[in-house]
Amino acid sequence: MSPGILGKKIGMTQIFRPDGQAVPVTLLKAGPCMVTQRKTPTTDGYDAVQLGLVEFVKPQRLNKPAAGHLKKAGVEGAKFMREFRLEGNGGELKAGDQVLVDQFKPKDKVDVIGISKGRGFAGLVKRHHFRGGAGSHGSMFHRAPGSIGASSFPSRVLPGMRMAGHMGNAQVTVRNLEVVEVDTEDNVLAVKGAVPGPNGSYVVVRRAKR
Repeated sequence: MSPGILGKKIGMTQIFRPDGQAVPVTLLKAGPCMVTQRKTPTTDGYDAVQLGLVEFVKPQRLNKPAAGHLKKAGVEGAKFMREFRLEGNGGELKAGDQVLVDQFKPKDKVDVIGISKGRGFAGLVKRHHFRGGAGSHGSMFHRAPGSIGASSFPSRVLPGMRMAGHMGNAQVTVRNLEVVEVDTEDNVLAVKGAVPGPNGSYVVVRRAKR
């Protein structure tokens, strides 16, 4: 059993349960994946498996080291690769094995890792949800940050101070999402709730750790 799978975000929709309840779900094109490398404690110092998402990739899009790495494992067309640590399960996986979405079942719990949408340079209200000042009576304090530190002590801006800056385009992990449906024919996984990133972005689906 694989500890996870790689895929792409398709988009959001809703699924109706037998009792009529509408459930918001995110559709993920999960797999097919191939094992591109198997790491063992004797050779690498730890137990892990490296998966590659099988898709059409132009040969010129892969450099020589990546192409040789895939050729050694007998895999073609894998641009997106990620590594999963093995803790007791997945010991039977070896280079060249296939990992499909049928390893997941409805009601399984998974963690989804993706890159959030980039919002560019954002202010305090949008980035950190600051309330801002009064909007009337000439307050001159509408969307400003306020004090960022005292002058006498510590006489500096402390690290981690919430300020305006680059928002988004960071790795985000959403934990304990429920698998609602599994389509083995089209390799589609429907998970309850939202998943970080825009449609078409790469995601990592792993079995929930908590």
